[in-house]
Amino acid sequence: MVRTPLTPEERERGERLGRLLREARGSRSMVEVAAAAGLSAETLRKIETGRAPTPAFFTVAALAASLGLSMDDLVRRCAPLPAPRAA
Repeated sequence: MVRTPLTPEERERGERLGRLLREARGSRSMVEVAAAAGLSAETLRKIETGRAPTPAFFTVAALAASLGLSMDDLVRRCAPLPAPRAA
């Protein structure tokens, strides 16, 4: 199966998600947070660094729960930025 290349917007959204997760993780180790979410530390590392910019919904939900984040907040903070309106 050939994967469709990501758009610049998808890459940016993945980078925003990674930054948000890193900030929420704070001083907790990657291994600790990944284990609490039922993921490998490598999966979390890929998401945080933007190498996995489109993680599965249940992966994001598990990370959000382990970090005490609401899915609503994640959507609000990671959703695509609105396009500029034409004048």
